[in-house]
Amino acid sequence: MARERATALLLDLDGVLRRFDPAVAAGVERDYGLADGVLTEIAMQWGRLQPVLTGQVSHDEWVSSVADALAEPAGGADRARAAVEQWQRYRGEVDTEVLDLVREVRAAGIKVGLGTNATDLLDADLAALGLVGELDVVVNSSTLGVHKPAPEYFQAACAALATPPARVLFVDDEDWAVRGARSAGLSAHRWGGHADLRYLRAALNY
Repeated sequence: MARERATALLLDLDGVLRRFDPAVAAGVERDYGLADGVLTEIAMQWGRLQPVLTGQVSHDEWVSSVADALAEPAGGADRARAAVEQWQRYRGEVDTEVLDLVREVRAAGIKVGLGTNATDLLDADLAALGLVGELDVVVNSSTLGVHKPAPEYFQAACAALATPPARVLFVDDEDWAVRGARSAGLSAHRWGGHADLRYLRAALNY
């Protein structure tokens, strides 16, 4: 049986609407004599990351914990804090082709939401990136207290869009998030890059 046509779009932020140049973190690691990839490795350790994504700790507390873990390899607490502060100053860049899609879709009367696992810095990031007002709803895991791929997350996102799950198309660059969305009854597409834009336009049929 064919699926219902999507009447709302839910996009992930990092890896879809926002991208990060890996050269920035690599440059910080080089400047401070750190191993390649160690900033991301420490920051993304699930025991450290999960509390900030569910609002149990603040972004600043999470960043401090990353600096604490880097103190020894960085050659002291002060150097570790400086390295992490330099790394965190870079807040990524908007993918302008994806933003063009968002604007087209909204102009056609289709709601677009941002569905992201994020910290309490999200609102400031959206302002810095010039994205305030570009989306109909923003569903932030740290505000909800639950993160993707939990079904409760997707239920909340669909409620925010005022659209039943079967009518929401979710786009994320992570397979686990896509699987979670499908389990919750949404249509879902794993983002692979700009070549997917044609498919998304066809799927939304606007």
